Amino acid sequence: MTKRANIKTEPYFTQAARWPADGRHILANHDTDTILVYQAYRPSIAARAISTRTFGGEFDYKRMSWIKPNFLWMMFRSGWGTKPDQEIVLALKLWRSFFDSLLSLAVPSSYDTDGFSSQCEWKEAMAASSVRLQWDPDHDPYGKPLKRRAIQLGLRGDALQAFGMHEILDVIDMTEFVAAQREQLSGGDLAGLALPFEEIYRPRDENTARRLRLDEYSESQQK
Repeated sequence: MTKRANIKTEPYFTQAARWPADGRHILANHDTDTILVYQAYRPSIAARAISTRTFGGEFDYKRMSWIKPNFLWMMFRSGWGTKPDQEIVLALKLWRSFFDSLLSLAVPSSYDTDGFSSQCEWKEAMAASSVRLQWDPDHDPYGKPLKRRAIQLGLRGDALQAFGMHEILDVIDMTEFVAAQREQLSGGDLAGLALPFEEIYRPRDENTARRLRLDEYSESQQK
């Protein structure tokens, strides 16, 4: 394992062999106290975030902003940093306590019959919450959807203000690293592809884990 851009990395094949093939899991780079989430922006927004560790200027606090703890999901969403206004990929370090608080507030962006007794109840919960939750297919490095689900959180209102102005511990510019890995992919060299080290993350509150319907998994379950 090496450190690149201040983040531990590991070969893709090594990690893919360790990760679950399906189910709902939060894959993230984390330690005892902190977790990384990813976003991608145009240079003007990213430059301010890098220099001040806050979002401002052209950043629009009236819009919902989505954070992703899964690096490959961010690469799929941004086209490995090639889509317009997503050229600069940022890793944002947060306290786990703050991230867990977002998870505890999260309401699914589509009606969930397991979590709500009626659409009316769900709509009321959505209106009251400043955090949206989506479970999307995770993707392999080439963008192929997988059976495993990846989480992303949409922030607005108080949650977005706290995130953008107060809760970011560090902002790491991943753009050069992303470009180097994109070149590996373009040459068909998956064996040389490295990713930020990620493993299964669970919130410390098991009530939150159950509400998110996170699946249990251990490395002993590997194929």
